[in-house]
Amino acid sequence: MPDPMDHTQAILLRKTAWSETSLIVTWLTGSHGTLRTVARGAKGPKSAFAGRLDLFFQTEICVSFSRQGDLHALREVQVVAPFDAVRAGNAGFHLAAYFSELAGMAAPAMHPAPEIFDLLARAIAYLQKSPANEKALHHFERELCRISGVHDLRGEVQAVEALASLCGGLPRSRAAALKFLSP
Repeated sequence: MPDPMDHTQAILLRKTAWSETSLIVTWLTGSHGTLRTVARGAKGPKSAFAGRLDLFFQTEICVSFSRQGDLHALREVQVVAPFDAVRAGNAGFHLAAYFSELAGMAAPAMHPAPEIFDLLARAIAYLQKSPANEKALHHFERELCRISGVHDLRGEVQAVEALASLCGGLPRSRAAALKFLSP
């Protein structure tokens, strides 16, 4: 079990409503893999989290770990690198969604996953600088295979099959991303 309170780098993968004022936020971290937190009061107009909980933002978070379950308390968020969806465009946004969902499926919950975190951080940074394309999608998939221990695979078809097996299926966001990508 980690220390009761910890600061860690994190990328926001998903957020869902928990109550009228609070959110459940799922993160990918290098030190804790996937991590679910509750951001109490995050929907309020004067929330300390206002403008800091957007998809694919790379952040430094402070978390109080629960001793009884897998939902932890989010205490602080500092944005390190925001994700500019306008700059990324539709293709970049959909590709970031696929990368994030796939990385979240491949990373174990509450176990270190520094290579997966680094891969996702690099991929999101790439999408902020360069147009999204199929080459980037295939590169991400091959690198995730390598990190996950199925690195002998060379072709895209084998990489996709290996990732589907590893993750219990591929996210639907892959098909959505492919619709927007140029070869």
